[in-house]
Amino acid sequence: MTRLPDPAPRDVSDWVREHLAHLTCDSEVRPSGRFRGTQLAADSALATLDISGYARRRNEVLPASARGATGLSPYIRHGLLSLPQVSAAVASAPSKDRQKFRDELLWQEYARHVYARLGARTRSGIRFEPVADEPTMVEVEPWDRSMACMDAVVTELETDGWLVNQTRMWMASQWTVRHGVDWRRGEDRFFTHLVDGSRAANRLGWQWTIGAGTGKPYGFSRWQVEKRAPELCVGCARRHACPIEQWPDERLLTSVADDDRLARDHDVSATAGPNGVESSGEPNAVWLTAESLGDADPALAAHPELPVVFVFDEPLLAELQLSSKRLVFIAERLAELTTDRGDGGVEVHLGDPAHVLADRALATTFTPVPKARRLRAALNVVELHPWPWLVRPTAGPITSFSAWRRGH
Repeated sequence: MTRLPDPAPRDVSDWVREHLAHLTCDSEVRPSGRFRGTQLAADSALATLDISGYARRRNEVLPASARGATGLSPYIRHGLLSLPQVSAAVASAPSKDRQKFRDELLWQEYARHVYARLGARTRSGIRFEPVADEPTMVEVEPWDRSMACMDAVVTELETDGWLVNQTRMWMASQWTVRHGVDWRRGEDRFFTHLVDGSRAANRLGWQWTIGAGTGKPYGFSRWQVEKRAPELCVGCARRHACPIEQWPDERLLTSVADDDRLARDHDVSATAGPNGVESSGEPNAVWLTAESLGDADPALAAHPELPVVFVFDEPLLAELQLSSKRLVFIAERLAELTTDRGDGGVEVHLGDPAHVLADRALATTFTPVPKARRLRAALNVVELHPWPWLVRPTAGPITSFSAWRRGH
């Protein structure tokens, strides 16, 4: 394990290049073209949030000025903004827009509930599984960049590490519904590049799009592009021989074995975490994770006097080989926090968290992530703070979003 020098705000990309480049999939370390990973950027985005017209414009793709998507997801994903905080910020918005926006926040919360309860089980279809073609039958790259629509969204994914929800659906449908490629491979590619990449939201979004959760796949075709981003078809070299001119053929779905946890959570406390602070001793450090990096992290806010420890999980990152955009985003926040806390206030390590943190008495915040749960059990967590749920998990069904909503 290695304690890394503190990242400096002006040299974050260089810092990642020097210390973490071996853990990325990129030939060149670079930040997101759109998002800065700081509390200042998150607070600014929230302060200027205007969702007027969101219900009408949330699915628009191009021109970018027509989009209703807020772009808050990277900050929500990494805990710089919480779902309750964002929900409260739109209290005075027009009712139709407020309702639709809060529905989207609830979908994000539902995704967290599903992942916190099922964990790795979300790696397979929740209710159905699309029948994938044999690898030798996939003759072309599903995201064929000779198509203007695919080129535009892949470019945005790889440059900014972010996509509007509409184009995420396009890409998932193009990958699996039309081309029959195993959806897990596509979801992994999303996860690699998205700054807001989360197994909770990504997997649930893919499963909904390809019919693994509902049995009703979303069919992507030229019709959606002409409706949501007409300029792409106008300038496409393949506009007169469009490979997505028609709806994709229906693809076979097979039912999967029932998991009784879809109907009932047998250990709600493990899924939801504590209602209040659980304490068994005096902490000597605050452990921050990538899920909760914000100033309002409960453990961080409770202990301004303690050093903060963050560990880049080297074994996990070596396996994932994420885009450097995500690591730069996280390092930008650590650099900001280092500036705010002063000398010695933040420790950044590279290694296995179970080894790095083995001798510390930790205060930390519960996070609804299976690996974090395993790590907490292995470490000396003497103070566990509750996660800021928008809707606290219950034992009720998560078989569908509508069923989940009825239970809350």
